Amino acid sequence: MPVEWQPVRQSRTHELVLRSIEERVVAGELRAGDRLPPERELAPVLGVSRSALREALRVLETIGVLVAQPGRGPDAGARIVRNPDDALGRLLRLHFALGSYSLQDVLEARVVLERSSFEAAACHASPEVLDEAEALVVGMAEPGIEVSAFNDLDTRFHVLIAHSSGNALTSTLTSAVRESVRPLILRALEAAEDWPATARALDTEHGILLTLVREGRGGEAADLVERHIRALHGTLVEGPVEQS
Repeated sequence: MPVEWQPVRQSRTHELVLRSIEERVVAGELRAGDRLPPERELAPVLGVSRSALREALRVLETIGVLVAQPGRGPDAGARIVRNPDDALGRLLRLHFALGSYSLQDVLEARVVLERSSFEAAACHASPEVLDEAEALVVGMAEPGIEVSAFNDLDTRFHVLIAHSSGNALTSTLTSAVRESVRPLILRALEAAEDWPATARALDTEHGILLTLVREGRGGEAADLVERHIRALHGTLVEGPVEQS
């Protein structure tokens, strides 16, 4: 019986570079803080052009595992880092905008993640972090605060609690999911009929959440943050704000 040949899949050069660097990270040969050799040295070792190498490095920088410093000197060049929060947030925001995930998907993910974050924060958050969270709550209570400023502080509050939970992955996912819907939440707040009253109500809940976390009442904090999220985010699901 004759052999049936199939076309082989070709990879673009920069993808081969990515695979090579990924293999070295997985093998433990490259760790956070390590510097890659200069382009002029690394490109010929890998057998690729410097343009293909730069393309691969740009991809790694976008996904938050590499930072490139142009120029000369000890700080110049590409360095392996751990910076998943911003990268994952950008990725989720783009996929959400493209319709990869529904508002309902994001709502349920937020509920699960933030319930876990607040319950864990009640056990693990340090007094210093909780003082920082309290400053955010005080900031949101400022008379005449603009919607955009409130939304920024609101986002920082939820992300800070997630960071204090003691679970780095939960923290990263919470931050990414919250960031992915920040523009929609902003528009929902802007559409509030009585913005000062809305701000007061939301900030009152933030204050109660913080108190529950300080007192170690994680289960109650988890229940309240679920109601808090569904009260605002749930309205987006019931009547989505049109995306632009």
